[in-house]
Amino acid sequence: MTIKIAQLSCGTEYSSVQPEIEKAARSVGAKVVYPDVSYEDINEAVRRFGFNPRSPQLKLMIARATQLADKRYDADAVFISTCFRCAEAALVRNELRRFIQENTNLPVVTYSFTERLKASQLLTRMEALVTIVTRKELLARERQVGITAGLDSGSSTTKAVVMENNKIIGKDWTPSGDVVKSAETVLENALREAGIEFKQLEAIGTTGYGRFTLGKHYNAKLVQEELTVNSKGAVWLADRQKGEATILDIGGMDNKAITVRDGVPDNFTMGGICAGASGRFLEMTAKRLKVEIEELGALADKGDWRNAKMNSYCSIFGIQDLVTSLGEGKSFEDVAAAACHSVAEQIYEQQLQEIDVRHPVIQVGGTALITGLVRAVGEILGEQPIVPPNAQYIGAVGGALLSSGMM
Repeated sequence: MTIKIAQLSCGTEYSSVQPEIEKAARSVGAKVVYPDVSYEDINEAVRRFGFNPRSPQLKLMIARATQLADKRYDADAVFISTCFRCAEAALVRNELRRFIQENTNLPVVTYSFTERLKASQLLTRMEALVTIVTRKELLARERQVGITAGLDSGSSTTKAVVMENNKIIGKDWTPSGDVVKSAETVLENALREAGIEFKQLEAIGTTGYGRFTLGKHYNAKLVQEELTVNSKGAVWLADRQKGEATILDIGGMDNKAITVRDGVPDNFTMGGICAGASGRFLEMTAKRLKVEIEELGALADKGDWRNAKMNSYCSIFGIQDLVTSLGEGKSFEDVAAAACHSVAEQIYEQQLQEIDVRHPVIQVGGTALITGLVRAVGEILGEQPIVPPNAQYIGAVGGALLSSGMM
């Protein structure tokens, strides 16, 4: 069965972007398709949509979305993409995403591209769409059975979790280095804490940047991208597997905002234009303030971001703001609070605008342990997010949970 991903886009064929999109889809066994429309369809769709953009391609996007909403074209998932430089396209992209979700049950991913887009940048997103379509029953499972392990090979840290009959019995993490050696270290320590031997494991699930390498090394039952795995781990840890929620995962290199319904993702956005909106910027801030990253949150809790306003849209300019604020005599507490607020603000502007935030919001990942960042997110959203126990282990928990369904 070939998964059909309907592409709604503007400008991709005028550069090298379109071949990269199709290459990414093919690499996960999917095919990019384009809903058929007539000239009359376009005029009617634009009238119905209530907005008449100047770009003919944006009008075509609207017409293709209408074909999907009216069930006149068959597809399994939707990929909506426009150039990040175009404000009109950004408006249409977001409204079409909402229109598709209101009128279909198709999983959707949105993406703003640059002229240098590569297939590797889209792989996780395409893989997630295929996973949602082909493994919906697996993603909906609520319990882990037997003895399984999950390995999350992330950009900053590598995590391992051992579970037995829906309980975490062992866990460990270490800064990421050599992919295999890091994983062997944390898995050995997690097994030791659990009091079991490697041979007793019935299945292993791997995720993260090193998932393919670890999947081959351990002959893993599950090798899966982090969008679906992390969302599964998050709702399990937060005990929110029924109903709706939004998962917010601010990572070391990229960020993920995912909406879920009964544990299954249906819309997600991933990444950011610059590391200024990621945990990496907070690491740089902690280093400049000469504190450990674990201490940054408590420092920020004592400060007021309004006293040292900062813009971390770009990590370089963000550090310039940081240095300037310190040079003006601002306190470390205020600067730490400003850094956390800046990251939260950029997450809201860059990613939470790409989804319709559902409640509750579950904040996870290692940065969820930075209390100043959690507080800043809550201030911007108007409600404090849920930070479940073991929030930094979502990927490993998701891997252990889902791999038990493949035994």
